[in-house]
Amino acid sequence: MNTAIIFNNYGMGSAPEELRLILVENYLKILLTENKLPNFILFYADGVKLVAEGSPVISILKEIENKGVKLIVCKTCLNYFNLIEKVKTGNIGTMMDIFEIQWNIEKAITI
Repeated sequence: MNTAIIFNNYGMGSAPEELRLILVENYLKILLTENKLPNFILFYADGVKLVAEGSPVISILKEIENKGVKLIVCKTCLNYFNLIEKVKTGNIGTMMDIFEIQWNIEKAITI
């Protein structure tokens, strides 16, 4: 199934940041170990911080990307947070890229 996972938060849920990051790390590891990989992972709003310098999940995201998953990161959001030069994985895209992917997938999972 043509699927996209959407990260619009720095981590998972609305818990304290430390817990959100533990949860997202666990989730991404499960994606890898269970081999349940989406076609795309989209990052926008605070979610772009997950692909930037200092994120605890960079290595896991790189592994996922190496398995063929396309990571698309919102350029507008990166500029807003002054992170454009700190991206460590993924492809910088526009809102049009994100829009097109969302309209052409069969399933979207928002984290």
